[in-house]
Amino acid sequence: MIQIISSCSSFLKGRLFGWLSRFSRRHEPSSTMSSSPSLEPTACGTASSEVAPTSFILPDLVSHCPFTPVYHPNGDAVAQQSVDWLVSSCPELSVKQRKALYGLKAGELTAYCYPTTSPERLRVISDFLNYLFHLDNISDGMMTRDTEVLSDSVMNALWFCEIYRPSKQQPSDELNAGKLARDFWARCIPDAGPGTQARFKETLGMFFEAVNIQAHMRDTGCIPDIDSYIAIRRDTSGCKPCWALIEYACDFELPKYVVDDPVIEALGQSTNDLVTWSNDIFSYNVEQSRGDTHNMITILMKYHGHTLQSAFDYVGELCRLTIDAFQRDRATLPSWGPEIDEKVERYVQGLEAWIAGSLHWSFQTERYFGKSAADVKKTRFVSLLPC
Repeated sequence: MIQIISSCSSFLKGRLFGWLSRFSRRHEPSSTMSSSPSLEPTACGTASSEVAPTSFILPDLVSHCPFTPVYHPNGDAVAQQSVDWLVSSCPELSVKQRKALYGLKAGELTAYCYPTTSPERLRVISDFLNYLFHLDNISDGMMTRDTEVLSDSVMNALWFCEIYRPSKQQPSDELNAGKLARDFWARCIPDAGPGTQARFKETLGMFFEAVNIQAHMRDTGCIPDIDSYIAIRRDTSGCKPCWALIEYACDFELPKYVVDDPVIEALGQSTNDLVTWSNDIFSYNVEQSRGDTHNMITILMKYHGHTLQSAFDYVGELCRLTIDAFQRDRATLPSWGPEIDEKVERYVQGLEAWIAGSLHWSFQTERYFGKSAADVKKTRFVSLLPC
């Protein structure tokens, strides 16, 4: 049963409860969480009044991953084109923000996660991932009303994309985020099936719903309990639209009854959880330095008595259990006949590419560990940044 932390305002409780009720009708509880170790740390891992930690050790997730990362042969060239597109389309960005986008290497993440698609489709997906990180950056400091305006602009651009095409004049009163959405979406829809398009728009809408809830929490200083956080985080991750793009990348469309199959849904959720929870591990240091509390590490320390290190160890164990659950579910895939089975196999390989690719990319991007990412991958030692 999902609970709402009592420190939240009554308005936020109502809005969060309504969102979580809609969420619970769409999703079953995570089998990984139901079989996870106790949330409470062992005696040696409990918080104390000792001196605050100055460093921590990352769990070794790369060694536990059974999938080998593959990089698209055109990855570097497309990544450069994609980040150039975003930077040139956002003249309001500061020099520091532009430098951060190049250090992000979202195009390289795309090349790991969609290694077999055509260069043209790789570019469209790379543009979306660059754009998604850009949305994450600009929404992080927004008040609730601002995130709602942002959501309206982007979703209107996707639902009514015929109003604007890149070759035509842009409406002067449209947010730049809406213009960018029209740009990449107009290049995507000629090759994306109607079901794929619908899944992309629905799940991106769910992303914005969750971002709005996160903004409410930020406005009121509310930190959710662990179950509420996991439910929201599965949508603020932005992973679900990326699963729809696996179909686009592979040039097919899965039937709805296949997409809705419990095993397919479980595989997608396990991949989402692995990408999301490992991201909480990798991004924690930067996030805590700027006061961001939307992170599982923070919640474990605040509500479950964990030290910094025991929280990292716990989330690391969750990630390992999630990979194990993915492999068990993969072995139970139903058969829908040779033609559909071949598509399902490629779709699941796309999820595997996300698992392996996101883990390895996290030590290449400068977003989490700066210029020290390669060293951190070797040692797993991280010095805590000042708040």
